[in-house]
Amino acid sequence: MTPRTQSFYARWRLEGRAAIGLREDHQQPAERLLQQVWYHQRLLRARLKTIEGKRVQVLHPGFWSHEGGPDFRKAIVQFEGHAPVSGDIEVDLHSSGWRGHGHDANPAFKKVILHVVWEGGGIKGIPTLEIRNSLDAPMSELVAWMGTESGKGFPPELTGKCCAPLRELPEKRLRTLLHDAARVRLESKAAHFESRARQAGWEQALWEGLFRGLGYKHNVWPMLRLAELRSRLAPPKPKLEPIALQARLFGAAGLLPHELERDDSQKYFRQLWDYWWREREAFEDCVLPRALWHFHALRPANHPQRRLALASHWWIANKVVNELEHWDGCPEDLLRILQAPADSFWSWHWTLRSPKLASAQPLLGMTRLTDLAINVVLPWLWARDATQRQEIEQRYFEWPAGEDNSLLRLARQRLLGTTSRKLLGNAATQQGLLQIVRDFCEQSNALCENCRFPELVRSWGSARSDDGSALSPKS
Repeated sequence: MTPRTQSFYARWRLEGRAAIGLREDHQQPAERLLQQVWYHQRLLRARLKTIEGKRVQVLHPGFWSHEGGPDFRKAIVQFEGHAPVSGDIEVDLHSSGWRGHGHDANPAFKKVILHVVWEGGGIKGIPTLEIRNSLDAPMSELVAWMGTESGKGFPPELTGKCCAPLRELPEKRLRTLLHDAARVRLESKAAHFESRARQAGWEQALWEGLFRGLGYKHNVWPMLRLAELRSRLAPPKPKLEPIALQARLFGAAGLLPHELERDDSQKYFRQLWDYWWREREAFEDCVLPRALWHFHALRPANHPQRRLALASHWWIANKVVNELEHWDGCPEDLLRILQAPADSFWSWHWTLRSPKLASAQPLLGMTRLTDLAINVVLPWLWARDATQRQEIEQRYFEWPAGEDNSLLRLARQRLLGTTSRKLLGNAATQQGLLQIVRDFCEQSNALCENCRFPELVRSWGSARSDDGSALSPKS
């Protein structure tokens, strides 16, 4: 396709895209462009064959993952002579990237069913699809397309079958649906706290929930294990100094390095080891293997070292539980309860190895506060005090929206057909959307096969009671 305009801006745009999309040899595309080509299936789909010569039918390219591991999740492909299979897709410039990038030794890549490459001879044990000669347009045209809304956006063919009936609902009805799903999510989390409290008590259940919240998706399990060790690591007597408890936490977590290169951290680092070398033998049975921790694509503020520094202040102060029971419900007061005092080291560093910050930063921000409130504090309070549930639900449904993330973005695009965050105006509607994903999307495949949710939405949206309100979905 020849551009209709050759204005100076059009030339600038093409030159800029070429710089992004092509390498210096102008023949090998950037990996991100290959990922976009795969996502939007800008391929001669009827002619795709593996390097072994087997035809490949791509029934669903999968969902683009930006959080480490394979590039695309939950893809569905069918190889010649076989039934369709679901799994992950990895995209590399050359087939040698499989071993060169360490995918062969990474357990996160065990579910890869197809290795998509620009060129290469393939690797043993994993079907390889070379796409160099299978593009549906010249490379120059794809480079220009890369910057358009179509190239950057969510492919409309990948929207779920529930997208159409959900978009047909009036906004008020859609909010009702999301709020109802959010209430289910609140009660489910509360039930978990109640169950754990029967075994370990309400206070321990709260601490485990708070530590899980500090684990932020990838480090939930090692954080939970440290919370389970609270009676060992932070007994009420003798009372420890914050740095002494930090030494125990870092040591037991397996996150205390043997040496540091940064001069500005040496004093604090030596103090940690002064405590830990005397105690590590006593806590040897508690020490976690470092391999349990996940560091890829973590924001500095979410590093487990910094999160454990925050937790050490909670445990030392020993007032969080009591103050939460008398919390007035406003976010600012919750921040006061959970915020740590100024820390001579951690207010100025993200990690043990990071350089000193230009200005002091609090150990807890509003983003993590929202996660802790919605996923831990409010469900724990709801489960513990049946007389206050109406008030707690009101706090839950009025809490401001949390930070956007890749899962919410995918859910909005796939279920609601929009990139806008406007509809999800508070944390509860975000939670409701996530609950729908958990209850339905995760129980089906990428093609929405055998998913009843679209049918239930249509039934609920079309049925009306005598007063004009929607009826409950038919079972």
